[in-house]
Amino acid sequence: MKTLLSTVLAILLLIAPPVQAGYHGMTVDDVADFEILPGWRTKDGTRMTALRITLAPGWKTYWRAPGEAGIPPRFDWAGSENLASVRFFWPAPDVFEQNGMRSVGYAREPVLPIELTPKRAGQAIALRADVEIGVCEDVCIPVNMRIAADLEGAGASDARIRAALNARPETAREAGAVQVRCRIDAIEDGLRVTASVQMPALGPGEVTVFELPDQTIWIAEAQTSRDGGILTATTEMVPANNRPFSLDRSQVRITVLAAGRGVDLQGCKG
Repeated sequence: MKTLLSTVLAILLLIAPPVQAGYHGMTVDDVADFEILPGWRTKDGTRMTALRITLAPGWKTYWRAPGEAGIPPRFDWAGSENLASVRFFWPAPDVFEQNGMRSVGYAREPVLPIELTPKRAGQAIALRADVEIGVCEDVCIPVNMRIAADLEGAGASDARIRAALNARPETAREAGAVQVRCRIDAIEDGLRVTASVQMPALGPGEVTVFELPDQTIWIAEAQTSRDGGILTATTEMVPANNRPFSLDRSQVRITVLAAGRGVDLQGCKG
């Protein structure tokens, strides 16, 4: 039943009318404004920049793993020039509960730091991207935007970008997580994964999010509990063919969120 409800929700989100067409008389400019912060050239020759999204009051957008009630952000950089690779530094997101479903994302004015590696060091980067994000108030709506910026010169440090970089989730070492183990059990249509993490509590209401490199695998909302210094989180993973599959534990990414903080755990042991 849970899988069916999530599938129906995903279909409804996909067929929702785009904001550009208007929602209660609103246009995309009323809901979200996009800006590339030019940033600076790093000592390694990369460009540290950021996407700043200014949201209308009461609206929110989504983290890279948005939860069952969210729309994952998508970026197409194919139109850019002198761009070899793109790396995001996601600040720790907030957790929203609405209509009995959980989503993960940002409100107000999120700044998403982006490190750009040029093909030709020292030369300008012509950044061109097609961006698709979900924005939500009472309903969730996909927004499609084209963003562009010509990034040249040394640039200058930007306090907004540095603050967003400092808001990233902590590493396992920084958070004092000394052990991350995963038990994997086959279920009829996939796998049940139970993570046991030895780490200090972040705060009340801890939420755990699981991710895999293969985004075609559906991952259920995790159930999280704590017994002293041990956090336990359980989820189900279902591939497109609805069958158990081989899971590389080193590829399991686990993020624990609470009290405005996050811990990013890369991989787990058996």
